[in-house]
Amino acid sequence: MSASIPLKGMGQSMPVMPLQQQPQAHMIPGLGPAQPGMPPQGALREISPVYLCRIGQETVQDIVTRTMEIFQITRATQLPNGVTQSHAAYQDRFGKLQEHLRQLTLLFRKLRLLYERCVEMTTDLQESPAELVPYVGDEIAPVRVEPCSPVVIQERQEVLEKVRQKNQEMKVIMDQMRNLLWDINAMLTMRK
Repeated sequence: MSASIPLKGMGQSMPVMPLQQQPQAHMIPGLGPAQPGMPPQGALREISPVYLCRIGQETVQDIVTRTMEIFQITRATQLPNGVTQSHAAYQDRFGKLQEHLRQLTLLFRKLRLLYERCVEMTTDLQESPAELVPYVGDEIAPVRVEPCSPVVIQERQEVLEKVRQKNQEMKVIMDQMRNLLWDINAMLTMRK
């Protein structure tokens, strides 16, 4: 008795249970309703940062969807350049915009709470994000390079020499192609 509702832009369908059969969604403190099938209130301490990140990803997708809907509503709105528009249509659009903006505010608050909770849960990680991604201007710790054997150094030099030769050959071919195209363009110009 389940039906499918197509998701916009996803090309997937999601089974929907009738209202009386849907399980009650549990609440994460400060995060709003959780997904059906989430662990009960006592097991909230065991929620992993990965699960919170997944909820955060879905929240970001909701934010993008709401923002796109706001842009679609504003694109469809006519500018008041002397054209009288129905007051009811104006109020309807204005109400939709207000609702979308209110929902966006709630979604951003939810995203902030998820972010703070993830940061709390991952403070014990060994590497901070600054160590994982170097910033421009930060000093990068020198990488310790172990000395290579003479055979490896010789092989590297041979490969570099082959690459230089291939690059030189490619440059010659590109110059020849450029000259050929120049001649073709000159001949076509003379024919006119």
